[in-house]
Amino acid sequence: MTEALVPTPASGVDDARLGGTRFLLCRAASSVCALPLAQVLEVLRPLPLRPVPSAPPFLCGLSVVRGDPIPVADLARILGQEAPVPLRRWVALRLGKRRLALAVEAVIGLRDLEAAAFQSLPPLLRGANPGLVEAIGSLDSELLVALEAGRTLPENLWETLAGEGACP
Repeated sequence: MTEALVPTPASGVDDARLGGTRFLLCRAASSVCALPLAQVLEVLRPLPLRPVPSAPPFLCGLSVVRGDPIPVADLARILGQEAPVPLRRWVALRLGKRRLALAVEAVIGLRDLEAAAFQSLPPLLRGANPGLVEAIGSLDSELLVALEAGRTLPENLWETLAGEGACP
């Protein structure tokens, strides 16, 4: 079931108004991550998964979403978290003409961040295993580009944003 956190083209929200400064915040293990809303298609509850033999450890499997099979990747594992965390939401991303879902612990909401401030935040993949990042790049360069566009929010910035109240 899709949650009403992410505006879709059918919702009448003008993506140009977002100006690339609106982000979907989600929690993956001990990190709060900011994903550019322009790449996010929807937020879903987890659906049944089919395992993929010989898949890399970050790939949870394939799931049928809106009639199409899409891969589901564990964002916490991509970020280097080895201990299992509860994956309560999926964030479906647009990767060119394809889709992929990132399994996350929680979706926090939408936030507007200044473009300059966003660029100064640590890259999402900064702490990831370099071999894993290389494997992602060789398997799916568009996924690597999408992940490189994300950022990790430092705890002090997250506390400031959380103190501002509900997401707009």
